[in-house]
Amino acid sequence: MFKDFALHCLTIITALIFCQGPAYSALEAQPAEEASPPAAVELDGKVLFSITHGLKATSLKERASGISERVRRAAEDVYLPVDSISIKETDFSADIVAGDRIIMSVTDADAAPLKQPRREVATEFAGKIRAAIQQYRKDYSRENIIRGVVYTAIATVVLLSLLLAVARLFQKAMLLIEERYKSRIGSIHIQSFEIVRAERIHSGVTALVKSARIILIVLLAYTYLNLALIFFPWTRPFAAQLLGYVLMPLKAIALGILGHIPNLFFLAVLVLVTRYFLKLMHLFFSEIEKGAITLSGFYPEWARMTDRVCTFVIVAFVAVVAFPYIPGSESPAFKGISIFIGVLFSLGSQSAVSNLVAGMALTYRRAFKVGDRVKVVDFTGDVMEIRLGVTHIRTIKNEDIVVPNGTILNSHVINYSSLAKEKGLILHTSVTIGYDAPWRQVHALLLMAADRTAGLLKEPEPFVLQKSLDDFYVSYELNAYTTTPEQMAHLYSELHQNIQDAFNEYGVQIMSPNYEADRHVPTFVPKERWYEPPAKRPQPSEGRTS
Repeated sequence: MFKDFALHCLTIITALIFCQGPAYSALEAQPAEEASPPAAVELDGKVLFSITHGLKATSLKERASGISERVRRAAEDVYLPVDSISIKETDFSADIVAGDRIIMSVTDADAAPLKQPRREVATEFAGKIRAAIQQYRKDYSRENIIRGVVYTAIATVVLLSLLLAVARLFQKAMLLIEERYKSRIGSIHIQSFEIVRAERIHSGVTALVKSARIILIVLLAYTYLNLALIFFPWTRPFAAQLLGYVLMPLKAIALGILGHIPNLFFLAVLVLVTRYFLKLMHLFFSEIEKGAITLSGFYPEWARMTDRVCTFVIVAFVAVVAFPYIPGSESPAFKGISIFIGVLFSLGSQSAVSNLVAGMALTYRRAFKVGDRVKVVDFTGDVMEIRLGVTHIRTIKNEDIVVPNGTILNSHVINYSSLAKEKGLILHTSVTIGYDAPWRQVHALLLMAADRTAGLLKEPEPFVLQKSLDDFYVSYELNAYTTTPEQMAHLYSELHQNIQDAFNEYGVQIMSPNYEADRHVPTFVPKERWYEPPAKRPQPSEGRTS
C-alpha cells in the first residue's frame, strides 16, 4: 500500500512540473510592462503637478482627471476656506482633504519617484493646490472681471486710434511719393540699356508702402486680440494658444535654418564653384568659335552646341550632388512632388527630347551652319540660329521660320552655301525656243544674258545644255556660277530680265511655258518698245550695253 501511495505522489509531482514549466516559460517570455508617461493634474489650464501611478481600478489618466475635477470643485466652492485644505495620515496613504472631502491620496508609489516620504510629498501637493485655488478665485472674482472689461475698452479705443493714425500716416506717405518723389524716380540703366523702367520702380515703392501698412495693421490687431483674451480667465488659455500659433512656426523656421546651416554653406560653395567653372568653360568654347583656339578635328561651329551640352551635363551632375543637401529633400512631400514632376516631364517631353537629340545630330553632322542659305521642306532661307530644339530660318521674304530639329533630321536639306565659296553654286534656268531659231544663236543669247548679270562669275564660264527635243520646241538650260547664294532671288530676277532683253533685241521668240503652233508674226518685243510708259528710260550712265 505504501508503494502505491509513493507512486501516486510521484505521478502528481511529475504532472505539476510539466504543467508549470510552460507557464513559467510564458511568464519569463512576457516583456516588462513599459512605464506610462506622467499625467498632469491641472486647474484652469495650468499644471499643478504630475503623478506617475494609477490605482487598482483606475488608470493613470483617469486618476489625474478625477483629481483635477475635485480641485476645480473645491476652487468653485467659495464657502470652502483655502486653509481647510490639510493632510490626514492613514496606514496606507497621506490624504489631502478639503473639509470632509478627500481631494487626493498620496501613496508610497507616488512618493517613490520623488525620493521623499509620502507626507512631505502630500504637503507639497497641498501647498500647490491651495495656491492654485486662491489664484483661481482671484481670477474669477467680480473685481477682476470688471477690470478686464475696462482694460478691454481702453485697448479698443487705443486700437482704433492707432488704426486711424496709421491710415493718415500712410495716406500722407502716398501723397508725398506722388507729389515729391515720383518725378525724381528714374530708370536704371547700364549705358544705353534700360534695365528697370521708372514706372516699375514707382509701382514697386507703392506696393512696398502698402505691404508695410497691411503688416502694421495685422500686428496691431494681433496685439489687441491677445490682450483682450488675457484680460479674462475664460479666454486666457486661448491667448497662450494664439501666441503659440505665431511662435511655433517661427521657432520651427529658426531651428530648421540653424539645422541646415552646414548644408546651406555646402550648397553656396557648390553653386559658386560651378558658376565660375561654367564661366571659364563658356570663355573656352567662345574662343574656339572665334577661331582663337584650334583643336585638331574639332570644328568651330561645334563650339556653341558642345558648350550647351556640357553645361547641361554639369548642371545635371551638380543637381544630383546638391539634392541630398537641399532643406526638406528627405520629406515625403518633396519626394512626391519630385516624382510627380518627373512623370509629367517624361510624358510630355518625348518630342522635345527627340528635337534636342536631332539638334545635336545636325550640329555634329555639319549639315549647315549659321548664315548658310538652305532649303528645308518647303522653306528656303538663311540659317539665323541653331538651338538644341529648333532652328531659326529667315526666308527671302524676311519671315522668321522656327523649324523643329526633328523635322529637319527626317527631311531632305539642300545647302546652297556649303560649296559656294569653294566651287561656286550653279544657278540654272530653262527656256523653250522653236526649231526655226538656230541653236547656236540661242546659246549665244543665253550666254550674253549671263554675262550681263552682275553677281554671276565669269570663271568658271557659264554654259548651256539642250535638255530635250520636244514636239514643237527645244528646251535650253542656262547654267551660271555664283559665290553669293544669299542673292539667289535677285540674281534669278536679273538673269530672267537679261534673257528677255537679249532675245527681244535679236528678234528671237521665246516659246515658254508651252508651244503648239507657229504664229503668223513672231512674238517678241522690239527694242524701241522696251520703255513703254510708265517705264522710264535709264540715264546713259545707268544703262546696260546692248
